[in-house]
Amino acid sequence: MTKPADAIRVLIVDDSAVVRGALGRIVDDQPDLTVVTTAPNGRVALDALRHQPADVVLLDIEMPEMDGLTALPLILAQHPETRVIMASSLTQRGAEITMQAMALGASDFIAKPAARSGTAALASVQTEIASKVRAIGRAARGRPRVPPSASPPRLVPRSTILAPRAGDSSPRVLAIAASTGGPNALSDLLSALPKDFPLPILITQHMPPVFTGLLAQRLERDSGRPSREARHGEAVEAGHTYVAPGDFHLLVRTHEGQPFIQLTQTAPENFCRPSADPMLRSIAAMYGPSTLAVVLTGMGEDGLRGCREVQQRGGRILVQDEASSVVWGMPGAVAHAGLAHEILPVSDLATSILHACGATCA
Repeated sequence: MTKPADAIRVLIVDDSAVVRGALGRIVDDQPDLTVVTTAPNGRVALDALRHQPADVVLLDIEMPEMDGLTALPLILAQHPETRVIMASSLTQRGAEITMQAMALGASDFIAKPAARSGTAALASVQTEIASKVRAIGRAARGRPRVPPSASPPRLVPRSTILAPRAGDSSPRVLAIAASTGGPNALSDLLSALPKDFPLPILITQHMPPVFTGLLAQRLERDSGRPSREARHGEAVEAGHTYVAPGDFHLLVRTHEGQPFIQLTQTAPENFCRPSADPMLRSIAAMYGPSTLAVVLTGMGEDGLRGCREVQQRGGRILVQDEASSVVWGMPGAVAHAGLAHEILPVSDLATSILHACGATCA
């Protein structure tokens, strides 16, 4: 297949020749993606990048000579224009290492195809791999990478709390949607809010089981506020953060005036479960104009329909700007639809949240 001159260039790094071949076929089957070379470990990959630039590196975690966690910061430091997607096994250990890699600056991860994967198994991951490489590769072109914070984000002082704008209802809940690049953006945002931030925070981050529980642990550690993977039937409490579990939509319902969490496995929306749209719809229906929604970095349009519901019911919507997003798909869709009240760098979102809250957060 003849590839265009501007095809997204991909380097595949894995110690298994079978996996390198499987990933290579997935990439080269796409008309706008091309494999520039492959490498059996991180050391060979770094040498290859000196001679052959790549937009995206698909990087295995466990390899001889130099593993993925060792190679990752070196790739990002020496080639800041290059983005890295980790190839992860969906196990507890694989998830833990992958979360470390994302904190170090990896843009996202893919489920690593097993060395003995059959045709059906490869087909099931082909669309995900191709779409992530395409979205992250396109975003990388002409836009410098925003590195993860070297130190904890600056805590926004309470002196920044202002009265809400005239006619606004003070928020009683904060709902956040995120996908590609979301873990670091979530950590930066929640760490910048005061530790006693009173609103309940409900998060849908596109991740599979195991990963979402680890994300909740990271957010609790980084923000200093109670954070956990949401549980079916539990009450929504002030000052707590709830992360939608992998493979479940998170909804908010009410019983005798008390909001509680409902987890469902209804059909995926926007090819996702959890999906941000059902969460946002349920929160908007319950909290109405007291809903504050934030859409962070991510590919696709999940969150767009939910934000329409938030807007129709009088809630407020903030989105992350393109420059600080890994991929400006989800926030860009909301912004282009004219639903965003503010479009801000992730570093400024906490201040805007406190401004919107006014006396509620004082």
